[in-house]
Amino acid sequence: MAAAKTFEYAVRDKSGKIVKGRVEAPTQAAVANRLREMGMAAVSISEVSTSGLNSEINIPGFGNNKISLKDLAIMARQLATMINAGLSLLRALAILTDQTESKPLAKVLGQVRNDVEVGVAFSVALGKHPAVFPPLMINMVKAGEVGGFLDEVLLSVASNFEAEVALRGKIKSAMTYPVIVFIVAILATTGMLLFIVPVFAGMFESLGGELPWATKILVTLSNIVKWTAIPTVVAIVVFAVWWGKHKNDRGIRERMDPWKLRVPVFGPLFRKIAVARFTRNFGTMIKSGVPILQALDIVGETSGNLVIERAAKAVQESVRRGESLTGPLSQHPVFPPMVVQMMAVGEDTGALDTMLGKVADFYDQEVEATTDQLTSLIEPLMIVVIGTIIGSMVIALYMPIFSVFNLIE
Repeated sequence: MAAAKTFEYAVRDKSGKIVKGRVEAPTQAAVANRLREMGMAAVSISEVSTSGLNSEINIPGFGNNKISLKDLAIMARQLATMINAGLSLLRALAILTDQTESKPLAKVLGQVRNDVEVGVAFSVALGKHPAVFPPLMINMVKAGEVGGFLDEVLLSVASNFEAEVALRGKIKSAMTYPVIVFIVAILATTGMLLFIVPVFAGMFESLGGELPWATKILVTLSNIVKWTAIPTVVAIVVFAVWWGKHKNDRGIRERMDPWKLRVPVFGPLFRKIAVARFTRNFGTMIKSGVPILQALDIVGETSGNLVIERAAKAVQESVRRGESLTGPLSQHPVFPPMVVQMMAVGEDTGALDTMLGKVADFYDQEVEATTDQLTSLIEPLMIVVIGTIIGSMVIALYMPIFSVFNLIE
């Protein structure tokens, strides 16, 4: 069997638009046959050189090997569009495998396509890759397969993921500036204590005399930082590695998740984020036809907080007993009364998915407003704190200079 080569092709779709992509195949003729099987007319097919300066350089830790939620949202929307246009699932997956920009996702889609080609259900094929496709997506696809509305379900998945990406983007954009300022302040303070203060301290010692109390404190801090800087950096790196591996452990989350909701200033923000994620995912799954007990099991896990997950378990037990859906929620303070009342109205009127969508939209706006308020509050506070620290250090350094001429005499 000939070794697989990489070919770049250009085809003309049904609307006459040129579509480009890449595919691996043993020969150029194999590429042409594959495109012909997918109903595409090849305009050009050329081999891509993978040696010399054209070869890809993959450096561990620097390559884009992660499949993001945005990649999944784009994939779901494109797949829904092609299925709605009349393409078979197998052909749509083949097209996505060739044209997706995320190479890790293209590799996984190729494996999913192979499974579907041999008769495996689409949802089962997705379930073989739990690290890539969230349980929410897998179960919604399964409901769409059973109900015969896979394209509608995929559009719902895409909308849900896009809303989650937008929510994360708002939080990151709002918190980027304060975090950068905080890091710069730490680096500036540490730099002054390590490199500037010792120079002044040596000069003062050579002149003799008694140093002011503020300068003594600064010199003492400089000595402490000088001896503890390297161990502190090592400890921070070790903790970061440990936290990355164990932050999702059940024992850690049982302590951290309730604390997140109670922490001053940021607690209300974490609460709104968790409620927005819970209501959006729950509403999307109910609208897509996922059984309510199964939906509750999934949205509890995807909420990102064990407090919400426990509330979902309580609701699940209530539904199993044939009782109200919203009754147990009123016993969990994490859910505001407005959320409970709107869900109760939706349950009574048979429009629970619509009410959940409205609640999610409301809390998305609340998260955006809260992040803006926190940013406008934190920025001036951090500037004042940084100015106070740096100013105090400068004053402590220059206080002995006022008596330097007396020391010289």
